[in-house]
Amino acid sequence: MPAEPADGAVETAIETRGLEPVPDGERTARVRELVPTWVAANISVLLLTMGAGLVIFNKLNIWQVLLVAVAAPVLSYGIVGLISIAGKRGGAPGMALSRAVFGQRGNLFPGALIWVARWGWETINAVSGAYAVLTVLDLLFGIRSSTPLIVVTLLFFVGCTFVVSGLGINALRVCSTWSTYLFGAFSVLVLGYLLFTTDWSAVFAKPAGSTAMMIAGIGTIAAGGISWVPSGPDFTRYLPRTASAKGMVGATIGGAGVVVLPMVLMGAVMAVGTPDLASAQDPVSFIGELLPIWIAVPYLVIAVLGMLLINSMSMYSAGFTAQTLGIKVPRAWAVSVNAVISLVFGFLLMVVATSFFGSFISFLTLLAVAFSAWIGVFGVDMLRRTSYDGAALLDTTRTSAYWYRGGFAWQAMTAWALALVVGVLFTRVDWFAGPLADTWIGQNGLGWAAGIVTSAVLYAVLPRTAPAADAPRERELADTLSN
Repeated sequence: MPAEPADGAVETAIETRGLEPVPDGERTARVRELVPTWVAANISVLLLTMGAGLVIFNKLNIWQVLLVAVAAPVLSYGIVGLISIAGKRGGAPGMALSRAVFGQRGNLFPGALIWVARWGWETINAVSGAYAVLTVLDLLFGIRSSTPLIVVTLLFFVGCTFVVSGLGINALRVCSTWSTYLFGAFSVLVLGYLLFTTDWSAVFAKPAGSTAMMIAGIGTIAAGGISWVPSGPDFTRYLPRTASAKGMVGATIGGAGVVVLPMVLMGAVMAVGTPDLASAQDPVSFIGELLPIWIAVPYLVIAVLGMLLINSMSMYSAGFTAQTLGIKVPRAWAVSVNAVISLVFGFLLMVVATSFFGSFISFLTLLAVAFSAWIGVFGVDMLRRTSYDGAALLDTTRTSAYWYRGGFAWQAMTAWALALVVGVLFTRVDWFAGPLADTWIGQNGLGWAAGIVTSAVLYAVLPRTAPAADAPRERELADTLSN
């Protein structure tokens, strides 16, 4: 097992706690702190780009975009909030709790897939942050992008991400709060500018798109939220066991929705002036073209801080995932693996790829499918249990109550694997199309939803196997810790 501090370790500015459950005495967080957490998780100019994409690619009108912008965060972050309830029950990170579902060895498979998927998400954010820095340099000093400058900006962005994520939960809370205030203030300023300068007759004159494209748009926007589902418990494990489950879900949806809704709508409005976004290599510079410099520069600077924070949160969770895979280093150092990968993949995307937006949408589609199979299995398991055996979560040997048969919970593994296949069969991206991509589910971009439903139904109907040795420790804990 990874070398971690004892349960009684005292947390300082730098979080030293790893996979081990948080003791009740250290569970001092409050539900309302989840609001700035999920606000910060969505402070990204990519939402503007995605909102513009709904108009340019999906051919939606402003009213359809409004429906998408409301439905997507409610759906995706509703799932995040529900899964995050496991964090207060078990006091451990999401992928550590997943050991109780898939078995100590079985959990390595979904864990590895989720870890790899995070590489792409962190790369996309690193690239967006680097592009924002390059845009600011161009607007202020006329410095044009070049390969050496791309490398420098990527190093700067990823380096800052590594520092913040390494500090841990306390640093993330502070940064989330301040970035929420700053980004919110400047977003209101941008919104006010758009209200007075936009050709609203052109915006409202746009005809409606198809229902299929609207449903697909919901899936595209929701994919960003779905990617946070396994990380939900990471940010609720410091909540007391008595924390309101309804409050947790509401705070999660509210925190995300208050950013997603206006950002997607602003992006859709901006699309009127960016018809060439479809072929743009840079997803950020159009902001500098549409907004005056006195708004664009501070807005992009704050957006860089927001995207840095998003990546810090992702790497924070990725450090736990790496530990569950057996990488025997402290969490703060485990994130270095993802930092290096972000640098390499980010460089390739900025220098080699010909279309950022096409690559981004393809990635989001596959990301949602990769996470969906895990969500269905873990969600159904949450309905069946009220507590987790902390000692068994950390025990990766045959003596663990979560060893099951050979380290695998075959019901969970079967449901997960089959659901993953089903999701891919219904999926279409730029360079791949599943054999069922032309069906109603595939045309509406619902491969990820098919994955969740398949894994949930299969896991629910398959016979359940009790933990090893009848799990006496879990039964004792359930009597005292259930909520």
